[in-house]
Amino acid sequence: MPNAKSQMLTNEEQKQYNRHLILDKIGEEGQLKLKQAKVLVIGAGGLGCPVLQYLTAAGVGTIGIIDDDVVDQSNLQRQVLYTIDDIGKSKAETAAHRLSRLNPFVQFHVYKEKLTNKNAISLFQQYNVIVDGSDNFATRYLTNDAAVLTQKPLIYGAIFKFEGQVSVFNYQGSATYRCLYPTPPKPEESPNCSEIGVLGVLPGIIGSLQANETIKIICGIGEVLADKLLMYDTLSMRQMLLKFERTDKAEVTELDNDYEFFCGIKTATHEITLKELQNNLTTYNLLDVREDWEREQHHIGGQHIPLGELAQRYKEIATDKPVVVYCKSGVRSQRAIDFLEQQFDSITFLNLKKGLG
Repeated sequence: MPNAKSQMLTNEEQKQYNRHLILDKIGEEGQLKLKQAKVLVIGAGGLGCPVLQYLTAAGVGTIGIIDDDVVDQSNLQRQVLYTIDDIGKSKAETAAHRLSRLNPFVQFHVYKEKLTNKNAISLFQQYNVIVDGSDNFATRYLTNDAAVLTQKPLIYGAIFKFEGQVSVFNYQGSATYRCLYPTPPKPEESPNCSEIGVLGVLPGIIGSLQANETIKIICGIGEVLADKLLMYDTLSMRQMLLKFERTDKAEVTELDNDYEFFCGIKTATHEITLKELQNNLTTYNLLDVREDWEREQHHIGGQHIPLGELAQRYKEIATDKPVVVYCKSGVRSQRAIDFLEQQFDSITFLNLKKGLG
């Protein structure tokens, strides 16, 4: 039950939200709904930044931020909550600190951890609305299933190069993510922005639309994007609204044991930590499959063949020793190993666990 303080606006809050209070369809009633609302935002990256900024500015009373990542310099092109002084710091903590200066009337809960099938249900139960700002299919399916099981509306957003998508799932019996995407694409068909790039303003546009849907749901206004997928193209400025229906795929009885396996992200058979590698450097050959600009910033030696060039250049790889393949996070290097193991029968390939970070 809302406490007495949450059922009224202080004088300072009335000043802060003046433009909402004089706005028809929101007013004091809508602003109080925002104050009493609890929203969990998954990811404080490209999509999460604008979502968090606008929900904070709007006066959502309690905002949860879950993200286990730290700020990287390459994030600054689009993740506008951060500055160069934040490099290496926790995204979730940094975001909450900066947002509290935007609106001191919002309470933030920070979770410096990865969303998993172990913590998703308990987290979701504490919030009214879930906003998905993740960047991978395993987390999207996990988020969908946990939202269904906890009966929470889910605000979805996704970006790809110059295009974005927005929808609302599981809202008052509406269709879910699994209704729209019953099966995940193959990993090689869904590269992330660190491999193919993304227009810097795109997550700002899509994240703002996600925040808009969240506010509409909380205030009970407008037509929610349930059973509809909005597709947006920044190059042509074209928008398309695709309608879809709830299917039997919406029925979820429990969380999957391994969402990465479900999405075809193979766990490396052989892994080695950075510390183990540094203690035995002469034992291995190294292969860096990151992009040129990543290599220039930092590397630990070895050959350099970007993942996109591997199919044409794999014969250049030195194979007189076991080969440790590395990238930023361990995902691209695992894809490289999947390919290389088909080309070499008797060579041992090891994935650098969690990459260079």
